[in-house]
Amino acid sequence: MVDVDLSQPPFTFLDDEGRARVRSGIDLAYFDRDEIILEAGQPGEFVFIIHKGEVAELDTTLPGARERIGHYTHGDLFGAISILNGKSRYRFRAEQESLCYLLPKALFLQLCDDYPAFAEFFRQTLAHKARLLTEQRAEGGVTMAGFMLARVSECMRQPLCVGPASTIAEAVATLHDSHADSLLVNGEQGAGMVTKTDLLNALVLEGREQDSPVQAVAHFELVTVTPDQYLFEVLVVMTRHKVERVVVMEQGAPCGVVELTDVLSYFSSRSYVVSLQVAQADSLEALAAASRRTPELVRALMAQGVKLRFAMGLLAALNGRIMNKAWGFLIDERYHGDSCLMVMGSEGRGEQILKTDQDNGLILADDLDWPDCAEQMQRLTDTLIELGYPPCPGNIMVSNPEWVGSVTQWRGRIARWAAGRDGDSLMKLAILLDSHAVAGNPTLLEQVREELFERCSRDEILLSYFARPALRFSTPLTLFGSLKKPQHGIDIKKGGIFPIVHGVRAMALERGIRVTSTLERLDALAEDGRLEARFAEDLGEALSLFTQLRLEQQLARLDGDGSKGGKPDRVVVQELSSLERDLLREALHIVKDFKQRLSHRFHLEYS
Repeated sequence: MVDVDLSQPPFTFLDDEGRARVRSGIDLAYFDRDEIILEAGQPGEFVFIIHKGEVAELDTTLPGARERIGHYTHGDLFGAISILNGKSRYRFRAEQESLCYLLPKALFLQLCDDYPAFAEFFRQTLAHKARLLTEQRAEGGVTMAGFMLARVSECMRQPLCVGPASTIAEAVATLHDSHADSLLVNGEQGAGMVTKTDLLNALVLEGREQDSPVQAVAHFELVTVTPDQYLFEVLVVMTRHKVERVVVMEQGAPCGVVELTDVLSYFSSRSYVVSLQVAQADSLEALAAASRRTPELVRALMAQGVKLRFAMGLLAALNGRIMNKAWGFLIDERYHGDSCLMVMGSEGRGEQILKTDQDNGLILADDLDWPDCAEQMQRLTDTLIELGYPPCPGNIMVSNPEWVGSVTQWRGRIARWAAGRDGDSLMKLAILLDSHAVAGNPTLLEQVREELFERCSRDEILLSYFARPALRFSTPLTLFGSLKKPQHGIDIKKGGIFPIVHGVRAMALERGIRVTSTLERLDALAEDGRLEARFAEDLGEALSLFTQLRLEQQLARLDGDGSKGGKPDRVVVQELSSLERDLLREALHIVKDFKQRLSHRFHLEYS
């Protein structure tokens, strides 16, 4: 029996008996340098598992300089698709003296028949393989199985209710005293929901009086669940209806409320819901204590295999709540309706998992008189630093007057930046395009962003300049399509994350897509027909993979693990598993394809 390492997929889909069949059925073969192991068009007779050496995958239909499309090394396998398809589409050539384990065709097909998950592995997309990697990393805590069995009743909050005769003023006071974001109104047609934003819009935009009945602004078409439903069903409902809270109904009456942050926090810890600590903080000291728990929450989410998209949603919501609470503690309420605190960059896109540099700005109503605004914004910046948000090296903060202004002033800035088209102006447009309101009156930001879209989305020359930075950094693949392997690691942010984020941002600007999350922009671009759904999904999975690898480096630095390298954006290929290398290589090829599409669409090949 051959002693071969079968601890990586797809062999993890076999049981002990299946792996024993592999070990007793394989042989070992030697291939000289430049020897053809499997020729294009040749029927597949073996699955090859590389024990030592390197093998190139060649597309013989392409010109010589471009024919090399893949690279395989220790632990990688090839030849399975050739067996399943009847013949090999590509040529496989030994790059150096190589030793390969040979799994015979008959045994491979028997394993595929006996273990459907093993067979399915070879037909999976990048999205499926990425999910496999996430599941493989999950360890301890509330496992996926435990989460799937958790019920709504274990996670819901008690409902905050007011009567049908309650006024808007009474509703605002109730929310303020309870540190809640929403409440239920018992109206004639049943229960309705009112959020802080609903109340703010009613007072500021609709001009309603404070003594107006609150049920007039309530939403009575509720998204509901029952106490005995599973939490995973609630996630599906929230995703389908694009809501962040649902009402729990029992015997026709509301008995609780479940918010997205509650569900995801439950996933990370049964004993403590971090979002509740943030929501219930009644001082800056309590808020700081809650804010310090976010790295702990991130580690728990990653260890338990939470899909990165959900983890980013949770952390974005928590960061937004922390900043909103800080704003509430520091800023006089009389200014709340005439000002808007916005976050930008990765925070604005909801893609900042660990706290990084502040990127924020302030929009003021044109007629607002706020004499000590500058002093208040400096205090807010200092407070956010205390809460764990470092100052921005580029000084993109509310303490900088350049990032504070009235709606009219912001519109003027957008006009200047759009006309300038220089690197600094384009960067500021990109930052503002990702802006998201976290406190104050969000309609002020909507007015500013509307100006940005009106001025920029139909300007072909500006869009070309705007998209160009997506091609600025080279993709860390060799000329022959394999991963570069510098000892100091490859820069995953420049080579993978930035091209996707900025390229998708440019396409979203062109199409007038208002959402700020890169993943939501990809969904919108696919729905718009601008990208094929399959390619949009692959881009999203590639971005999630890059973000996951980068996050691991960041967490290692927080833990003081020097073995993971000194720079959080660099990934050392040699330290990755076979599956991680395979995924990274495939993801970078997707980035390369995307950059070619951007170049063609925005005519960047001529710039």
